Amino acid sequence: MGRVVAVPTEIEKIRRRFSAFRLPLAFFDGPGGTQTPDTVIEAISDYLRTSNANHGGLFATGRRSDALVELAHEAAGAFLGADAGEVAFGQNMTTLNFSLSRAAARDWQAGDEIICTTLDHDANISPWLELAHDKGLTVHLVDVDDDCRLNLEHLRSLLSERTRVVAFTWASNALGVVNPVAEIAAMAHEVGALAWVDAVHYAPHGPIDVRAVGADVLLCSPYKFYGPHLGLAFGRRELLETWRPYKVRPADNNPPGHRYETGTLAHELLAGFVAAVDYLGEVGWEFILERERALGQRFLDGLPSQWKLHGPATMDGRVATFGLTSETEAPAAAAERLGNAGYAVWHGDNYALEIMKRLQLPDGVVRVGILHPNTEAEIDGLLAELAR
Repeated sequence: MGRVVAVPTEIEKIRRRFSAFRLPLAFFDGPGGTQTPDTVIEAISDYLRTSNANHGGLFATGRRSDALVELAHEAAGAFLGADAGEVAFGQNMTTLNFSLSRAAARDWQAGDEIICTTLDHDANISPWLELAHDKGLTVHLVDVDDDCRLNLEHLRSLLSERTRVVAFTWASNALGVVNPVAEIAAMAHEVGALAWVDAVHYAPHGPIDVRAVGADVLLCSPYKFYGPHLGLAFGRRELLETWRPYKVRPADNNPPGHRYETGTLAHELLAGFVAAVDYLGEVGWEFILERERALGQRFLDGLPSQWKLHGPATMDGRVATFGLTSETEAPAAAAERLGNAGYAVWHGDNYALEIMKRLQLPDGVVRVGILHPNTEAEIDGLLAELAR
């Protein structure tokens, strides 16, 4: 009788693509940055071995670098549902947001208004606060309901003919709440304001189509969706062509997205980005959405009673990111205990300052981030540790 060979499950096949998953650690720290598939690592090192050159060189490595830059922009456009000429890469989302916000606001006047939200990461609040300080603008903050969903009636009450931008997150990086992006964008457009979307936290969890949701500007970070440390931005072509970017004179003006790429891009990271997009395409959003919803519900169903969940109590209207507090254990102490037990979680405000103020959580939360490569056994083990 022949030897019985176990057939790997789909998730086992996926996990084998990540060397990091051989480590004795269960990764629930994805909201701060995901692990990368080996193909991403190999793409980065292969570029440095075979193609390392600045762009524009009339020689083999220069031409390969130019081809890579073009390919990366095409991949970014496809990932966001945009044209390749409408995307820009940068050091990170925060840097891009400071740059783009200032380009957009060159002609704004004192008394103009900006709307941000209580749910946002500070990378989509501080640029606007600094801009308001410099130009005499007013910043309003949209509140949340009791379940930490954005209060759309409060948003509507803040809109006026002086509103220039509504800056909001697609999904809360601290609590996992998903906002109705298309509805908020439409509300902004009713008063002639820009819909400025932070999609950093949403990007690993679901597909993005900037046209479908009506985003004027959308930013995300490839290192949050299995790629290297980069920032990525989309801007509607008419806007990018109208705004005057802060750039050196010889830098490209066309396509318009290139105007906002300050300095030479990190070509090796673009190679890794393309590999990350390819990975997501191979896994497929249908699988990711279904799996993360099931894993998230498993976590919610087993959450020990001593832990309070902040945000929606079901997987409806959220991604599988959970902000937790306990009356008996501070977030930092819990995170350290879990880390020592082999479970990586984040703690503190996670740069979501306003929602922590709103919830009166000066020490922040324990943040558990579940992604499609996580396993049921990892979740069960984490729940057992939380129950101790």
